Amino acid sequence: MSSRSHAIENVTEQFDNGAFFALLGESVAYPTQSQEAESLPELYRYLHEFITPHVERLGFSVAVHDNPVAGRGPLMIATRIEDPALPTLLSYGHGDVVRGYDAQWQPGLPPWQVIERGERWYGRGTADNKGQHLINLTALEQTLKARDGKLGFNVKLLLEMGEEDGSPGLGAFCQAHAEELAADI
Repeated sequence: MSSRSHAIENVTEQFDNGAFFALLGESVAYPTQSQEAESLPELYRYLHEFITPHVERLGFSVAVHDNPVAGRGPLMIATRIEDPALPTLLSYGHGDVVRGYDAQWQPGLPPWQVIERGERWYGRGTADNKGQHLINLTALEQTLKARDGKLGFNVKLLLEMGEEDGSPGLGAFCQAHAEELAADI
C-alpha cells in the first residue's frame, strides 16, 4: 500500500472510530468568543492548553504571541522544519468563534458541545474554523504515520484568535513576522 493510500485509510479510520469527533468536541468546549473582552484568557488557554500540545506531538515548535493590538486575541506560529532545502507550506486558521448565543440554540444543542443529529454535527466552531484546522492537523498526523515520521516538506502554521472580530493586528503581525512566516506555498 502506498503511503498516500495508508494516510487516507488512517484519516478515514479517525472519522469512523470517533477519534476526530472526540478531538473536535475537546476543541469546541473552549468558548473562544473573540468579540467578548472577558474571553481574552480563554483565547490564550485554547492555544496553550489545546493546540500547543497537539502540534508539539507532531514535531512543531510553537510560539504564542500577544496581539500587536492591546487586549485582542493572541496569534500562534507553529513551525516544523524537516530540512531547510525542502519546500515550505504555510497554513492559516483561526481558533476563535462567534458569540455562543447560548439561549438561542435549540434545546439539547449547547454551543460548547459537539452533538451529532443525523448526519450533522452541531457545536460552535465545528465548521468555522476549529473543524478546518483540526482536519489539517489530523491529515498531517496521519501522513507522518504513513511516511515513517517524515512529510517530505516543511510546515508553518499561523493560527489567530481574532478572525471573528475582524482580525485586529493580523496585518501588522504578519509584517513584523514576515521572515518567520515565509513559505513556498
